[in-house]
Amino acid sequence: MTAAPVRIVSLVPSVTETLLSWGITPVACTRFCEQPSLRQVGGTKNPDVSAIVALAPDLVVMCDEENRREDAEELAAAGQRVHSCSPRSVTDVETALADLASAVEVSPPADQRGGPVTVPNPLGLRAFVPIWRRPWMSLAGDTYGSSVLETIGVANVFAASTDRYPETDLREVQAMAPDLVLAPSEPYSFRPEHLAELAAVAPVLEVDGADLFWWGSRTPAAIRRLHRSVAALT
Repeated sequence: MTAAPVRIVSLVPSVTETLLSWGITPVACTRFCEQPSLRQVGGTKNPDVSAIVALAPDLVVMCDEENRREDAEELAAAGQRVHSCSPRSVTDVETALADLASAVEVSPPADQRGGPVTVPNPLGLRAFVPIWRRPWMSLAGDTYGSSVLETIGVANVFAASTDRYPETDLREVQAMAPDLVLAPSEPYSFRPEHLAELAAVAPVLEVDGADLFWWGSRTPAAIRRLHRSVAALT
């Protein structure tokens, strides 16, 4: 029988946050996690595999969206037990968290299990969500962030894109006539002059990128915060 994991390495920022909310402190995480007191073992796309192996973890947690398959394979080949998560929608989160809780053998509080989320008065708006500049990029419907928007009643103008992260330009976006631009704080840090460019397309609302893109125990509260922020603008 496998012993409950005690030494856990998290290579996913939202998982690090979730584990801590469950009372579990990872032995290491990535430099993109928001816990500077924890040991860092590289980034999400370039983890220091040798450093991870040297820590002798019981479990390494990864995510298909944020981490590379080759790194997962290298860790597995080095004898590491890897748990991979792959939620692409708000409805996937409950299962992903249940699987994670099972892997780390904890029973999270009921309000941190990512259950069904509803909001009052869905907003009925269309939005452009830039995630990069030069080139401008957005996200398609088959992504967690787009699912969050759908949950609060905001239609992603690139939801039908066959590319998960389509490239675009502001003329194309303007032709789509979005009601607003939601400019997340990550993964790209938009400066005032960039926001001014976006404002020529539609009114701009800066939003917390973690609330939009990080799935986990934060999901229900994050959705409610985003709903309030967008509703206040309209």
